[in-house]
Amino acid sequence: MNKNIIPNPMKRKGQKDRKGGEGKAQLHTGKLIVMAAPSGTGKSTIINELMKVDDLCLQFAVSATTRAPREGEVDGVNYYFMSEKAFRDAVAAGEFAEHQEVYQGILYGTLKSEIARINAAHRNVIVDLDVLGCLSIKEMYGDHCLSIFVMPPSIDALRERLEARGKDSAEAIEERLQKADYELSFQPRFDKTVVNDVLADAVKEVHEIIKEFVHGD
Repeated sequence: MNKNIIPNPMKRKGQKDRKGGEGKAQLHTGKLIVMAAPSGTGKSTIINELMKVDDLCLQFAVSATTRAPREGEVDGVNYYFMSEKAFRDAVAAGEFAEHQEVYQGILYGTLKSEIARINAAHRNVIVDLDVLGCLSIKEMYGDHCLSIFVMPPSIDALRERLEARGKDSAEAIEERLQKADYELSFQPRFDKTVVNDVLADAVKEVHEIIKEFVHGD
């Protein structure tokens, strides 16, 4: 991981920072887009809308994890399910573009082979990660990767959105806002920033940014 990345004060107890693989990687077909945003900003909704647009040829990268499959989950579709030993061996071999140990023994990561698999099919990879995961991948793939940060109009607006969706307690909302403040400190390190004030406008702006990137060469 880049030494300039500051420690995450909001990570869960026992959680490790995101780490990237060793060395630069290059894509010979397709492009790579990584997106990050504070919780409640609308990033997932924006991505879901973009997945419906044919001219971007987007495909989600399937993450790898050491957690047990949940009912209905399929290996290779929802996740690549790996033993902890196999995962750590793959990390040591430099097979991950980024990875994180969320809890002791529970790891998640993006395999370089998954990115290569999608690009080989002449599709553009999109990855939905936290800020550290996005920056790790951006560092590895350089100009072959576009990093986009989606931010709320303000912290007050984000608070209103979190309260309106009614999923979190007051304490949980405060924790999310503190984490959002931390995540916002990384915004200048992303290639592009989009403010999600009006959802339709944000979707259109992100679409144009990605379209220029994937069709620009």
